[in-house]
Amino acid sequence: MQQTTSEKALRNFLVIDDHESVLSGTVEVLKRHYPEGNFVVAINAESAFNQLTICPPDLIVMDLSIPEKLGIKARPDTGVRLLRTLMKNYPSLNIIVQSAHIRTLVRIRPDIDTHKGGFTVADKSLSTQEMLTRVDWALQGLTHTKDIKGIHAGLEIKPEWLRVLTLAFEEGLQDKAIAEQMCISERMVRHYWSKLQDALGVYPDEGKNIRIQTEKRAREEGLID
Repeated sequence: MQQTTSEKALRNFLVIDDHESVLSGTVEVLKRHYPEGNFVVAINAESAFNQLTICPPDLIVMDLSIPEKLGIKARPDTGVRLLRTLMKNYPSLNIIVQSAHIRTLVRIRPDIDTHKGGFTVADKSLSTQEMLTRVDWALQGLTHTKDIKGIHAGLEIKPEWLRVLTLAFEEGLQDKAIAEQMCISERMVRHYWSKLQDALGVYPDEGKNIRIQTEKRAREEGLID
């Protein structure tokens, strides 16, 4: 749907990306599409949250792979955590996720499904026109998450299973240490592994290490980086 000039006026945008060239390019594209818009930028989660508390925008355009703060390495899970916080604190906020890591959104799909504001997804490989279309949709309060649901339809992962994955494959912990970190028994950790593997469709296969297969599938599904 083509918007009129009046509909494009007086919009406040917060654009979040840690790559200066991408950030400036995105802002320029948006400025041409929304010539009367007001644009604020952030290069990490900390500055983005601070900007948001000062003046909530009409729309956030954000990458997922961002650093927590200056001097910290950019990671997709940082953007996912920020996104979850934003949706919790600002349930009517309009958001478009423009990222090469959209698969990671499966981690917070229930939060996205209950979010009351506009929410659209644009892989960075999309054309400029298609990206702008999804910006317009988000500003109109529409939801477009087909790119997530089409890949992950039916995949339900509980938070405690994600915690096991993170501790095992990102922090390198064995089951005993995972149990200590989560304040549960090793038997419960094994129970979580079983449930997680069932959800991912990973089952014992002679000659193959089931934990390695679980890690591979989890990475394919965007559950871990």
